Amino acid sequence: MNIAIVGTGLIGGSIAITLKEKQFTEKIIGVEKEPTHAEKALKIGLVDEILPLEEALKQADVTLLAVPVDVISSLLPSILDRVNDQQVVLEMGSTKVNLLQAVEHHPKRGRLVACHPMAGTEYSGPEAAIPNLFKGKTMIYCDATNSDEDAFEIAESIVEQLEMKTVFMNAKEHDVHTAYVSHISHITSFALALTVLEKEKSQGRIFELASSGFESTVRLAKSSADMWIPIFRQNRKNIMDVLEEHIKQLQNMQHLLAKEDYDAFYKLIKRSNKIKRILK
Repeated sequence: MNIAIVGTGLIGGSIAITLKEKQFTEKIIGVEKEPTHAEKALKIGLVDEILPLEEALKQADVTLLAVPVDVISSLLPSILDRVNDQQVVLEMGSTKVNLLQAVEHHPKRGRLVACHPMAGTEYSGPEAAIPNLFKGKTMIYCDATNSDEDAFEIAESIVEQLEMKTVFMNAKEHDVHTAYVSHISHITSFALALTVLEKEKSQGRIFELASSGFESTVRLAKSSADMWIPIFRQNRKNIMDVLEEHIKQLQNMQHLLAKEDYDAFYKLIKRSNKIKRILK
């Protein structure tokens, strides 16, 4: 099996590492528009060769799209135009509704498997790729019944190599849920980083006090704007809904502090502790 990976950064590169380790594929072809990333992906052995997209599609049994969602949206229709009835396309975008609606009636829609690995770090580029990134994490399959059975089986065989758990959702469910558990986390981290950076202007030694608690809360602010702005654009409505609730909670805490109502604040924190039932 030849696999083409479009986007050789954290997700695509980490998949390549695992598939090479498991000797799952004959050849991994990289498709990368950024020359320095292409050079690095070859140098560190993530891919066996770099080819233009057109040539990669001709050689690949499976084409895996691991680029920002806006890029997936622009590429996907033309990629489906070119695949045959044996080739498979896996798209790994972080939003689904707009993307899948655009190809809903495409004659080759069955060759597409829509999935989203709930795994990652705050780093990007080929150097960010790491072994075992996906082990034990969750892969979400979206609208799986719209994929041909053999295409889904091939996708499943790749996910098995990554040693991931799997769940099934429709595209709408996916976009709502990821807004709550992923997208809002990044917005909050970006906002906290900006808050502290602003304070640093007048309190220059503030980062001397930063420890593991601050680091774990704000680490997502290191994430790539090139990746996250397209996600915010594609899932804007759901993220706006989550932000409204989040801001309401912050304003409530601000109000309780202003009133010095520590009993009520205590109860809020105790209620928030119930998250332990979900996050072990």
